[in-house]
Amino acid sequence: MTDQESAVLLNQRADGVTEVVLNRPDKRNAFDDVIIQQLINALEKVNADKNTNIVILRSEGKHFSAGADLGWMRRMADNSRQENLDDSRELARLMDTLNHLGKPVIGLVQGAAFGGAVGLAACCDILLATEKASFCLSEVKLGLIPAVISPYVVRAIGERQARRYFISAEAFTARQAQHFGLVHEVCDDMTAMERRCDELLLQLALNGPEAMQAAKNLIFAVSQKVIGQDVINDTAQRIADIRVGAEGQEGLSAFLNKRKASWIQADKNGNDNNV
Repeated sequence: MTDQESAVLLNQRADGVTEVVLNRPDKRNAFDDVIIQQLINALEKVNADKNTNIVILRSEGKHFSAGADLGWMRRMADNSRQENLDDSRELARLMDTLNHLGKPVIGLVQGAAFGGAVGLAACCDILLATEKASFCLSEVKLGLIPAVISPYVVRAIGERQARRYFISAEAFTARQAQHFGLVHEVCDDMTAMERRCDELLLQLALNGPEAMQAAKNLIFAVSQKVIGQDVINDTAQRIADIRVGAEGQEGLSAFLNKRKASWIQADKNGNDNNV
């Protein structure tokens, strides 16, 4: 296989858990138009996989991703405006696909997350980073702007921080990223981050898969909306629908009868998954 053909891998981490892995450590996991398409294909595949309930986005090597590949940027500089527009739309499709994936997505960030990689991080539902991870919206250094990732990054870090870091292209630390709201938890190192990820997987395994998807959709439905009658009616319909659905009925029955819900799988020792 060529470097690009193996640039995105799918690994089964555990029952119901699939990893989408950037696998170009020698290139600091930089991506181009081919790898963007591979990422879209991988995400669409896990989204359609009924055996996958949780997705992990991570990278091999020392760095999460350096963002756009230098060779790709050189080619884009020579391309027409229409070709650049087509490329940009594919990157936008990648961000939209990841952001609206119908499964919870845990992102694991080590080393550098620069440029478009900050967009990938912002599109994850739960983001862990190592203490030494660093982030940078570096586009203006190249005379560019972080355009297609901006809706997700601004929602993650807020307009005030975006106004500084979009313009300054300063790098910021994992602790700063946590303070801004981009990172949920900072871990000492890779080992600690993997351990914390495993703990989160146990926590998520207790939850109804359909309910987690519905909860994610609920956030998109109410975020930044005026709390008017349309939103009130929509939320009432959503809870009514899920209460009478099969998973909702099972969850309520399990709670009332003090038993484990059917989606909670036993481990290899025959014990129910728990935290």
